[in-house]
Amino acid sequence: MDNSFASPSPTLSFAPLIRKAAARTAIVGLNESHRALLTECFRQFGIDSVLITEDAATRLAKEKFEACVLGLGNGADTLMEAARSSPSNSRCVIYGVGGNAQEAMRYSKYGINAMFNEPLERPAALKLIRATRMLVLHEYRRYVRVPVMTEVSVVGDGRRISASSIEMSSGGLSVKSAEDFSIGVPVEISFSLKTLPRINVRGVVSWHKAKSFGVRFDAGDERRQKVKRWIDSYLEN
Repeated sequence: MDNSFASPSPTLSFAPLIRKAAARTAIVGLNESHRALLTECFRQFGIDSVLITEDAATRLAKEKFEACVLGLGNGADTLMEAARSSPSNSRCVIYGVGGNAQEAMRYSKYGINAMFNEPLERPAALKLIRATRMLVLHEYRRYVRVPVMTEVSVVGDGRRISASSIEMSSGGLSVKSAEDFSIGVPVEISFSLKTLPRINVRGVVSWHKAKSFGVRFDAGDERRQKVKRWIDSYLEN
């Protein structure tokens, strides 16, 4: 059984990986200070950065990148569509910059993976890259959770709340919400992604902390297999 969401992820150190760069991140349309900070942060984890200032949609459609960083402003929809429609980049890790989780939900159909919040600060940027680097580096056997941001409906304890997903695995997911549920409360969750039609699946709240909690899928609910197939497809692409 996948117990990925039995408890929150442990806190890890930011020790740099000693390795040759094995992946490239496209940094698109950010200001000079943001580009410099993110380039240095990705480099610490063995990831090269490619700065793109012109013909971004064309390059994201034709050139292979393991990840891309985009400002959530005018034109972001076009760039995400270019990446997700590309055979090379349909599963690249998409990072947004700016706004908050709620604002990022307008891009959830593109499977936006994670957000760098503004003001952009080095410790927070390192923490986010550390949490997602295995997916960028294609080290899937060591990384079973896929970061993805999409709107999630949670029904349980006589309530229905809206939340946003943080990470997802074949065994469950973690969500961000101002509301909370007690550990052990049975819930039913509903969500959709661009390549996964909206599904409902039963689960149980397995942990909670300030403004976030985890749901472990009910092993007897066959609908969770749709999530497993989506995860497998994401990792095998």
